[in-house]
Amino acid sequence: MRHLWVRGQRWNGERDIPPLVAPPIVVDGPMGGRTGDPTDGGTGDRADGGPHRRRAAPYTIASALLHRLVPQARRELLEAHDIEIRAAAPGLRDMVPAVRESAAAHLPKAERILVPAPRRTLRLSNGLVEFIHDHLKEAGAGALVVERADAADETDQEFLAVLLRRIDPTLLTVVVCAEAGDPVLATALNRHALPVALPVAAEPPAYGAAQRETGAQSAEESGPEVVERYFTEGFHHAAARHGERALRDADPKADPDGWWSLVHRTAGALAAVEREDDARALLDRARRESTDPKNRATAAYATAMLLVRHHDPAARDVGEALSWVNEAVALTSLLPDKRERAFHLSFDLNGKALVEMRAGRPGEALRLVEQAILLAERDLDPGEHPIHRLVLRANRAQLTAMLGDPEAALADLDAVIAADPGYPDYYITRGNLLHRLGRPGDAVADYETAMRVGPPFPEAYYNRAEVRFEAGDHTGALADLDYALDLDPEFADAYANRAGLFAEFGEYGKARADALQGLALDPRNPYLLCVLGQVEAAEGRHAEARKAFDAGLRHDPALAALWASRGMLAYETGEPEQAVADLTRALECGDDAAIRFNRSVALRELGREEEAREDLLRAAELAPEDEDVRRALELSP
Repeated sequence: MRHLWVRGQRWNGERDIPPLVAPPIVVDGPMGGRTGDPTDGGTGDRADGGPHRRRAAPYTIASALLHRLVPQARRELLEAHDIEIRAAAPGLRDMVPAVRESAAAHLPKAERILVPAPRRTLRLSNGLVEFIHDHLKEAGAGALVVERADAADETDQEFLAVLLRRIDPTLLTVVVCAEAGDPVLATALNRHALPVALPVAAEPPAYGAAQRETGAQSAEESGPEVVERYFTEGFHHAAARHGERALRDADPKADPDGWWSLVHRTAGALAAVEREDDARALLDRARRESTDPKNRATAAYATAMLLVRHHDPAARDVGEALSWVNEAVALTSLLPDKRERAFHLSFDLNGKALVEMRAGRPGEALRLVEQAILLAERDLDPGEHPIHRLVLRANRAQLTAMLGDPEAALADLDAVIAADPGYPDYYITRGNLLHRLGRPGDAVADYETAMRVGPPFPEAYYNRAEVRFEAGDHTGALADLDYALDLDPEFADAYANRAGLFAEFGEYGKARADALQGLALDPRNPYLLCVLGQVEAAEGRHAEARKAFDAGLRHDPALAALWASRGMLAYETGEPEQAVADLTRALECGDDAAIRFNRSVALRELGREEEAREDLLRAAELAPEDEDVRRALELSP
């Protein structure tokens, strides 16, 4: 059984499929999407950066399906996926109360400063698909038909792509009617669905009342409140589309505060969907409309973030970013109200710290964050802006850890998590620090908490895989990497680690496939190039191996594994002097028993017995249980 891709807009019902789990969902872009939840409606009017076209509201398809499945689902299953269900189908919030929440959920809008990451919708879609899978395992298999999927919002197209990729068609046969779809959906259809061409009737099939959702969803206004909701939920494509539409009709003079809020939300959404040039143009226009120092400072800060975070590394400009963030700091320093100044200035100082970090000045970044913390503690009211304070402490933790004070960093992260135990990202950060401090059990506990308190988080599994690998649990590590890549097939570093595991198992075909898949996503990734070189060497393609190692070293000359691997290749191809040189460079990146042992072999080949023995003695200190080192020392003169 296969998922089906009907290359057209309608399903004629002629092909045999399992019973439908919901009436066919019709996405009517120009007229509003049809759904079981009239409150979730709305249309857009422009594809990002492309020609004018209308879109249904975010998660129109997912919401319609959830309205059919949620009333039948077990309470425990709903609680395990409350975040995803409530985000995709607001009309079900009374039926699915919030169980997993960040402290930000109970704060006024002005204090909820965290912006959802662009990949949040992928996490939501993965959680929704896992809910659907687990529910149907209990309720029974079926089929889902979606018509006119081309008109769906990006959130729904991503949801359909995850559904096609991750759910077994024997459990849920997904029938997607679409001419093409956005790239994400088109890719999934090409890989995971069987194309079918069905004759289209002159009229749509006459479904009974129980078979087709009826009543077109009402169109939403494109006002600031809609943009605010979409932006807050992380539905950035829709927020950008609606924001641009709303700004065409908005009057900056009639409602300056509302207009600026709309500008900031729209610019943030544009940046999140990699339309930084459009975001910059909007901010430049906004500056021309106003002399208000607070809003101009916020626009200057946002411009700096565009320049330092641009999705294209070639378009980043740390120097110009610094000039813009300095303007923001200068303007907010002049705000007359003490509390308002404390919040905005500490926010801008924190942003400047990021710019300094990107400029390679972590010490100055730490000084700025410390200044921001002091300002917030001194001039804000007790309990005011708690999320902002937590962000500052979490950033200080990352900087102090980087600068060699992991215990101070841990104290900050402990305080942050105690204040907001429902925010998963901080558990990942603390888990990484605990791993570095030699506390793998505590690190795994944090990773597993992150897995529970939010939608599926591939980084948590990726990091736990590293701990498992170091503990010798290669099977567990592989399972974690498999799942991380199931959640996010564009996770290049996970391909690197899984390829390394396959290479260690001697499964060079799988290792090569993973390395090439990862390099297609990130051609400059030195870890992927290192693994590819190791595979080439293991299979006797020495020239290709050397080429891969050389390419990796061009991108990261401080990666010890590359020097060590190239050194071993040199030894195996009869170049012991080159081997010693490369292995020496590897040791300059950090002492290591295996590299010492390998260099001793190359040194002995060159007749440098005393140096070889020194390497073995040091290797024995680093790895006293290593039998190869012990035997080599017994045989050395």
